[in-house]
Amino acid sequence: MENKNFSRRRFIGTATGAAALAFVPFGSSFAIGTSTKKPNSRINGVQLGLTTYCYRSISHNLDEVLEYVLTSGVNSLEMRGVLEEGLGIPQPARLPKGANLTDAEKAERAKAAAEIREAQRQWRLNQPIQKYADIRKKYNDAGVDIHIAKFVPSSWSDEEIDYAYKAAIALGAYGITDEFTDEAAQRLGKFAEKHNSLAIYHTHGQFGKPGFDIDKYLGYSKANRLNLDIGHYFGSTGKHPNEIIEKYHHLIPSIHVKDKTGPNHAQPNVNKPFGQGETPIADVLLLLKKEKWPINVDLELEYDIPEGSDPVKEVTKCIEYMRNILE
Repeated sequence: MENKNFSRRRFIGTATGAAALAFVPFGSSFAIGTSTKKPNSRINGVQLGLTTYCYRSISHNLDEVLEYVLTSGVNSLEMRGVLEEGLGIPQPARLPKGANLTDAEKAERAKAAAEIREAQRQWRLNQPIQKYADIRKKYNDAGVDIHIAKFVPSSWSDEEIDYAYKAAIALGAYGITDEFTDEAAQRLGKFAEKHNSLAIYHTHGQFGKPGFDIDKYLGYSKANRLNLDIGHYFGSTGKHPNEIIEKYHHLIPSIHVKDKTGPNHAQPNVNKPFGQGETPIADVLLLLKKEKWPINVDLELEYDIPEGSDPVKEVTKCIEYMRNILE
């Protein structure tokens, strides 16, 4: 990584200038490339996109995820757990909600969890990185770019973090997103520097906690960046997100957008359908439109899906809501 002058924009250039990638289909349930029309969610200079967490309640088949994205007219993604799940990483058994376990059952589950963790580690260390290049090729051919990969690797072994960065670069991503913790901020940035990439931390309610010092965490590494969730920020602090965006825009490659109530609402800090909460989404979008900062704007769908609808329909509504603000 270059020192002070390393920029996200320059890294994107180097990532997309990688050698040509061979294409091996990773699924066959959805035929891509039959239409010449490509999605476009870049509106007046602001790149709208989404995190695939939006689809957590439906199939994580990678072809089907691409179909969801194309249906919503989106051309930019933060890819999350669907990556490894779609490629077949070993998964732990799901525990039914509200299940009461005996001490013996808890011990057995702990043992099984450790075994799955080791199986996942071995799977990652033996996973051909070319498979991620194939995913990139298929998504890019359909008109969709993957700008961030979320692996949440700060608790992984060193070798697994190296794997995650190699996979992210093969995808064309400019960095990896992890949840914002002191451990993650201290550890992940060093690997990002090693791989000439970025370590990007997703925020929840940290800004609402007394004494929280964002400069401390960003200062651990020159590769550390902020994935500001404007809904969580407003919901936990009641402050306008533009204040922190204006101050740290050079260290914010992406933001997450959701509509929430503020801390003084009768239902404080609650996710709402777009237009029914209090998060100043329009102010944020119009600031980015005015300033032309290269910040990806990713929808994170977290409100309850209305009866008769589904995540794909709700994502489309939210993207249209933001599109209408920017047009």
